[in-house]
Amino acid sequence: MAPLPACRALLASALGPAGRLRLPPPAAAARPSSGPGGQPEAEGRSQATAMLRHLLLKLRATGPVTVAEYMREALTNPGQGYYTRRGGIGESGDFITSPEISQVFGELIGIWYVSEWIATGKPEAFQLVELGPGRGTLTDDILRVFSQLASLLSKCDVSIHLVEVSPKLSEIQAQMLTGGKVQSNPEDKSAYMKGISKTGIPIFWYRDIQDVPPGYSFYLAHEFFDALPIHKFQRTEKGWREVLVDIDPEVPDQLRFVLSPSSTPATQNFIQPEETREHVEVCPEAGVIIQRLACRIEKDGGAALVADYGHDGTKTDTFRGFRNHKLHDVLRAPGTADLTADVDFSYLRKMTQGRTATLGPIKQQEFLKNMGIDLRLQVLLQNSPDTATREQLLHSYDMLMNPKRMGDRFNFFALLPHHRLVHPDKKHKPESKSPLPPVAGFDELVLK
Repeated sequence: MAPLPACRALLASALGPAGRLRLPPPAAAARPSSGPGGQPEAEGRSQATAMLRHLLLKLRATGPVTVAEYMREALTNPGQGYYTRRGGIGESGDFITSPEISQVFGELIGIWYVSEWIATGKPEAFQLVELGPGRGTLTDDILRVFSQLASLLSKCDVSIHLVEVSPKLSEIQAQMLTGGKVQSNPEDKSAYMKGISKTGIPIFWYRDIQDVPPGYSFYLAHEFFDALPIHKFQRTEKGWREVLVDIDPEVPDQLRFVLSPSSTPATQNFIQPEETREHVEVCPEAGVIIQRLACRIEKDGGAALVADYGHDGTKTDTFRGFRNHKLHDVLRAPGTADLTADVDFSYLRKMTQGRTATLGPIKQQEFLKNMGIDLRLQVLLQNSPDTATREQLLHSYDMLMNPKRMGDRFNFFALLPHHRLVHPDKKHKPESKSPLPPVAGFDELVLK
C-alpha cells in the first residue's frame, strides 16, 4: 500500500532531500527473539553480584518470590537495578533499538504524530509524552521533524514530557536533547527536571505517567511495555500454579524456578476462565498503564502509539535476558542483564475497557512501508556521498524491514478516540459528514 497522500506530503516537506544522516555501527544487532523457553544455556557458575546477594538474603527471609517481583528488583532496584545502574542501550550496551539503527525510524514516527494532529483539526497545543525514552534518540529524531515542519506547527504550543526512572538515562537524554542545559525542578514536585530542546521546545522529566499534566497528548511507548514485570503461570493437573523464583538447594548461590504449591492471588486474579494455553505471562502493570492512557485519551484527546516485541494472545514462554547483544540466562547475575518479555497486545486491548478504539497490532515492516520508508530510503540513497554510506543505509533498512530480523518481530499498536474512526452520528445521518481521514501507517481502519 502506498503512503497516504497527506503522509507523502508531510514526508517530502519534513525530510527534504537528505537532512542529517546518522548511521548505525555495522555490527549492530537487534535483540534476538526467544526460542523455546526463551532461555540459553547458563554460561558457567552464577556471578555473586550485589543484586544476587540482596536477593538471596530476601529469599532466605521470605521464601520464593514471583517472577514480577524478581524482575522489579533486577531492573529497577534503586541501588543495583539494571536500568538504574546501567541501562545498556546501543552498540556498547546489551541491546540495540530501532531508533539507534536508523534515523528514518524516528522521522516516520514524528510524521505519524503530525499526521494525527492534522487529522484531528490541528489543536492549538499538544504534549508529546514518551514512556521510557532510552537514550533520547527517538525523541531527538521526532524533534527534528517538528523543526522541519515549524511553519506548519507555528501556531501550536508543543512540549515534550519524558517518563524516565533511570537517573543515568535521564542524564544521557538531557545531553542529547538539550546539550545538557537542564535544571532540577524542586518547585514543581511532579517534574524532577526541565530544559529547552536545541530547537526551543520545553522538555520535562517525570518518574511516573500520573505526574504528567493532563491535556491533549500524543503518547509514545517504544520498547517500554516489554520491560515491565510479568507474572508467569503454568497449567497443572491440580489447576493453575504461579511460577516463582527461589534458591537452588543444590547450589546455594544460584536461583531456580519453582511452582507455587497452591493457587496464588495472582493466579485467581489474572488467569481468564477461557484461557486455552498451557503457560501464560501476564503483565498487570502494563494493564494499569494502558488504562491510564485510555482514560486520558478519552478525556483530553490525542493518541498513543505502542511499538514493541509482542503477540496477540498466542505466545506462551517469552521471558528472556540480554547481555552484550546475546541471550542471557534470566536467573544468572541479576542486575547485569536486560530482562524482557513479549507484549500481549490482546491483553492491552482488553484493558482499554472500550474507552478508546484500537488499531493493530501490525508488523513493523507493514507499518513502516505504509508510512513511506521506501520513498525515504530512495532519497537518502540518491544523495549518499559514497558506496559505504549506501551500504550502511541498505543494512539499516534490512534490519528494520526484514521479517527474519525486526520486520516481523516488532509490532505497532495504537489507541485513538472513538470519534477518530467513527462519526458519533454516522448511524443516524450517514450522509451528513465528510469521510474521516485514514490513520497513517495502519491498513486496518476498523474498530476492534
